[in-house]
Amino acid sequence: MSAARRGTKTVEKPAGDAVESQALADEQAALREAAEAKAAEGEEAEAKAAEGEEAEERDERRKWYVIHTYSGYENKVKMNLEHRIDSMGVRDKIYQVVIPTEEEIEIKDGQRRTVQRKVFPGYVLVEMIMGDDSWYVVRNTPGVTGFVGAGTRPTALEDSEVKRILKQMKMEAPKVKVTFSRGERVKVVDGPFTDFIGVVDDINPEKGKVRVLVSFFGRETPVELDFLQVARIT
Repeated sequence: MSAARRGTKTVEKPAGDAVESQALADEQAALREAAEAKAAEGEEAEAKAAEGEEAEERDERRKWYVIHTYSGYENKVKMNLEHRIDSMGVRDKIYQVVIPTEEEIEIKDGQRRTVQRKVFPGYVLVEMIMGDDSWYVVRNTPGVTGFVGAGTRPTALEDSEVKRILKQMKMEAPKVKVTFSRGERVKVVDGPFTDFIGVVDDINPEKGKVRVLVSFFGRETPVELDFLQVARIT
């Protein structure tokens, strides 16, 4: 066999190996894709099954109702009602007692603190199956003045409304309680403009900032300050 022919074979052999390697790689990639697709289908099926079980387990008669309480007695009513639910054995008919609240940053005496603010003062939410016995337990709890509804018949909340309220309670960023109003005169108590008197021009509760117009060198100048840097003039 001539050197030329030997050289030709030497060139052709790697090409064949490359084709085989590429075919093997393509096959492995296809197998991986098939496995991933199967796994995804399995996870989706499990998720749907879990949703189905949850929907099946949840009694359709479970609804959210609103009860009215004496002002300032919301926490006391919640505690009393939960105690009655357990002592009277109706945990299978009355499921949750919720006071809608949200975190709020309050600035007082130059100090910033986070407090729980009641979204609907004087009202408490109850998830329950409405019936004579469950109605009796809730209605006769000390501090409860009645159910919210048309006439004497309690009215259940819409699911969308309940979801909105519960979502609002889970919001991560607390709101800043605004104690200023536009056009109000304030005094700067911290920073380079300390002791300046100005007028509130804009308020940004999300950032906890207030823009104040102060007189500087004979002209009004807008200055952005933190809520802690200004105080109301009383």
